[in-house]
Amino acid sequence: MTVESTAARKPRRSAGTKKSPSTKPELVQLLTAEGKRVKNAEYDPYVADITPEELRGLYRDMVLTRRFDAEATSLQRQGELGLWASLLGQEAAQIGSGRATREDDYVFPTYREHGVAWCRGVDPANLLGMFRGVNNGGWDPNSNNFQLYTIVIGSQTLHATGYAMGVAKDGADSAVIAYFGDGASSQGDVAESFTFSAVYNAPVVFFCQNNQWAISEPTEKQTRVPLYQRAQGYGFPGVRVDGNDVLACLAVTKWALERARSGEGPTLVEAYTYRMGAHTTSDDPTRYRGDEERQSWEAKDPITRLRAYLEAANHADEGFFAELEAESEALGRRVREAVRAMPDPDHFAIFENVYADGHALVDEERAQFAAYQASFADGEGA
Repeated sequence: MTVESTAARKPRRSAGTKKSPSTKPELVQLLTAEGKRVKNAEYDPYVADITPEELRGLYRDMVLTRRFDAEATSLQRQGELGLWASLLGQEAAQIGSGRATREDDYVFPTYREHGVAWCRGVDPANLLGMFRGVNNGGWDPNSNNFQLYTIVIGSQTLHATGYAMGVAKDGADSAVIAYFGDGASSQGDVAESFTFSAVYNAPVVFFCQNNQWAISEPTEKQTRVPLYQRAQGYGFPGVRVDGNDVLACLAVTKWALERARSGEGPTLVEAYTYRMGAHTTSDDPTRYRGDEERQSWEAKDPITRLRAYLEAANHADEGFFAELEAESEALGRRVREAVRAMPDPDHFAIFENVYADGHALVDEERAQFAAYQASFADGEGA
């Protein structure tokens, strides 16, 4: 019997059965799940001068962002919004990284970065206009250096890379940060942005919120190695941070942004966190994941751990928490009232700005839509 025929008789091992490397390497952590401060020689310097007031500010940011997010979810359930993508559980990743940016840095979000938007001064009510269908984004990106939400998965990393290359050519010392999820990391656009940013040494930070689920697909369906290690193949550093630790996210993002500003090129930050709710309000997570998994992550809640630290260090008292609770309720009411007061858009606005000089087909569609609207007795349409 030949060697070739012997090999042919051996059962083939399916690619899907190959044992993958460990998906739980060490990660940067400054606050444990119990709220205890742990030392980290490399990243402690980036939060060494943080004051109790600033710590309370981080806590306030997370609480108000969660309250706004919960109100938006309720509004969608009541029919006031067409859709909503909740950030529940990802507050530390967004607030920590968002507060690490400078005013002159530029942010490219996906569609779930409500906490980052908060940090950049975007009114929460403006975020909801798009989800209510009354605008294409209710803020001027250049007013806050915060780009409009991007629905196309992964494309914003290319936009961020191009913008960062422009920043470098202009000789500015600002940086760019692009947000995306673990699912988006499988997109070709992300791979291309990694290539270009590395080759051109672009001042950009790629901030991946690994919330464990790309809709219904777990992270192990996206990669056989930890996501942050992908950066090695492109020639720039990657780091995994505890995405439920707001201090660690703040420190690591500050470090990465400083690298970018000083001409050291791109960095990939993987914030290891968890999406506590559904992918969007049209999703049912109970169909693909169990309660035990969520419960294990609830014990790592980012807000609970920072409160434990504040209380243990005597940085906040009951008066602070009571005032914040009242403020969060007021924010919820304000957002609700603002959404319900939003005027309906002009029915024919959808035909504007399609072509710069008009188009015969658009004119035909506009006429057909006008006839449809006129078919209703009250003239208001369906």
